[in-house]
Amino acid sequence: MSRVSAMEGTSTQESLLEGLGRGKAQAIVVAKVKMGVSLLHALEEIARRENIQAGIILSGVGALRSATFRNLREFPSEFPVQPKNRLYFRREQPLEILSLSGHISRDEKGEPQVHAHFSASAVEGDTIVAFGGHLTDDATTYVKVVVAIAVLSDISMVTEVEPATKSPDLVIKE
Repeated sequence: MSRVSAMEGTSTQESLLEGLGRGKAQAIVVAKVKMGVSLLHALEEIARRENIQAGIILSGVGALRSATFRNLREFPSEFPVQPKNRLYFRREQPLEILSLSGHISRDEKGEPQVHAHFSASAVEGDTIVAFGGHLTDDATTYVKVVVAIAVLSDISMVTEVEPATKSPDLVIKE
């Protein structure tokens, strides 16, 4: 455990954080998404249309027609993570979105990058079951899908290839 000086707010040990930034919530964007489209692509469109450079996905509600949940099956022996290290779990049935969260940034080309996780429930027999994972581009909307995104200002959030993992990751620049 690190000791922090109450007077100076400084730590006597190396930081546990890779990045830290402070910004302001400039606006909340709320969008209703059409039926039969990719939820991930809809989030990317919102980022483009609203020129979101840095954002936090606050919530999402509604129903999906189908989705693939992506999770890490095992830790890779070396990076980057390969498809064999992941589990892709496909559901083609009515799914209720229980949660949607993540962040929006831009890559080196200025394109919006959405990193989101979600959970959804489905009916199996007389039981309601829940699943969760990384939002993939084939999560197809059904009805009443509404998302809310906090647009941030005074903070630099970009997506760059992280040297240690050799994959795109969020970089918070101070």
